[in-house]
Amino acid sequence: MADVLGILRQFHMEQKEIVVRGDYVTFGEFSWPKSMQTNYVACGSGKDGEAREYYTLECLLFFLMHAQLPHVVYVRKAASEHIPVVRRPDRKDLLSYLNGEVSTCMGLERTGPVQMRLGQVVPVKRAAEVVLPEAKRARVEDEEAVRQDQERLAALLQAPKEASVCTERLKPLSEAMSVDKIAEIKAKRMAKKKTTIKVDIEGPGAAPTARRFVDADVEATREIVSRERLGRTRTTILQSTGKTFRDSIFAILDSVKAREAGQAPEQPAAPKAAAAGPPTGCTQPQPPSAYDRYDQERFRHKKDTGDFHIDTKGTYHGLSLPSITASVFLPQPQAQPPSQTPGGQAVPRPLVQTRPPLQQSNRGSGTPIILIPAAPTSLITMLNATDLLQDLSFVPSEAKKRQGCRPAKETLIQRSKSPRPAWDSASTVRVHYRVMDQPLRLSPGDWDRVVAVFVQGPTWQFKGWPWRLPDGSPDHIFAHMKAFHLKYDHLPLEPNVHKWDVTVLEVSTHQRHSDRPVFLRFWETLDSYMLKHKAHLRF
Repeated sequence: MADVLGILRQFHMEQKEIVVRGDYVTFGEFSWPKSMQTNYVACGSGKDGEAREYYTLECLLFFLMHAQLPHVVYVRKAASEHIPVVRRPDRKDLLSYLNGEVSTCMGLERTGPVQMRLGQVVPVKRAAEVVLPEAKRARVEDEEAVRQDQERLAALLQAPKEASVCTERLKPLSEAMSVDKIAEIKAKRMAKKKTTIKVDIEGPGAAPTARRFVDADVEATREIVSRERLGRTRTTILQSTGKTFRDSIFAILDSVKAREAGQAPEQPAAPKAAAAGPPTGCTQPQPPSAYDRYDQERFRHKKDTGDFHIDTKGTYHGLSLPSITASVFLPQPQAQPPSQTPGGQAVPRPLVQTRPPLQQSNRGSGTPIILIPAAPTSLITMLNATDLLQDLSFVPSEAKKRQGCRPAKETLIQRSKSPRPAWDSASTVRVHYRVMDQPLRLSPGDWDRVVAVFVQGPTWQFKGWPWRLPDGSPDHIFAHMKAFHLKYDHLPLEPNVHKWDVTVLEVSTHQRHSDRPVFLRFWETLDSYMLKHKAHLRF
């Protein structure tokens, strides 16, 4: 006969029914007492000559029923029901063994005592095997009568259902019972229905239970339903249903981009002048308003901002940064005291016209400009300029084309710099650089902001540039900006590049881990040049 632990493991793996009746646990045709010891030794027992402690059948069965609970919750629940617990070191191995994941484990003892393997096995007899006392046995006196009864029952079962109902014997209820008897039965039925709990059957056509409860007692639940609020999550709280942020956000981005490009931001249209009123001299002085306890808003705004004259209900929506600063730092007009007439009556002075806003200075932008070749055979193009200069990783232009990228007319890259030590992460700042491949679009004032140019090799790249010599040589151009040349390390150097004052940057065809040092050297060289020749720019 198999041991009780093996039977428990087999029934748990096959998901068979385990019946607990009183003090016995039934597995199919056999049952064991709950206190039956298994051949699984508890961790820490049997040391220093102590007797070994074995887990009981009740302990393992309770552990399987609550295996998904944390160990602390499981121990607390087992202690409340006075059931031995499985110790924490045995929890993982024992659960793996009972689930069938492993065939053996550390605490399993194959050579356990005989009473553990055989145990007090109590066979469970089936209902057909129960032997009744002699006094309770059915006495069959006439076997022929029993046979006839069985034949009649079989005939009734085989007959159609329509034949089992005799419609001729049916009578109206008013003929079978009196009116008082029917009313009495209805009253009893209604009284019983009030004390009976109705079981709701949910179906496709049935209303939900909660909704039927609310409908049944509208007056009592009306206040509860009025306090219901829609649950909000971190995702739904960010989804606005009544306001569109597109116009305001795009306006701010356009103003920042125009400021970086050195262009004057668009000023909002000034409102039309108000219609001229009656002459100032004819204006009668307004008498001081009387105190009103229900009109405190007229006096409250004077104390909210002190003497700073701040409009607490104003807004900067749709305005650019220069226009905001001009309006904030604009000096406020001083109110002039009213003049006195010879009779002692105060005459108000004419209103002082507000001074127009300050003019925008034409200082220009301080964003540095980097020029790259417009030829598709160049290693750096408008497709991969951001990857090379901002991400410090070389990505071929053909790969960007296969990804569906399209070249832009110009782009704005960001470079992170740390003016303080590298360990101070809070001091990291971002510097913007404008990258473009169409130098003829630059205005005469923008050429002073050009700090670097990537040279491809031919002299036609510098056609139409300022500072170009009559023979087409760009030597004088390189005196106003730093020149670089990007090439593969296995290709020879261009003859013209060899003669010019150009810093050569070599990248590998396949070794992408070597890209970052190459472009870091580019930024170090450019910073040294700008610190010496372009210190007035932002870098």
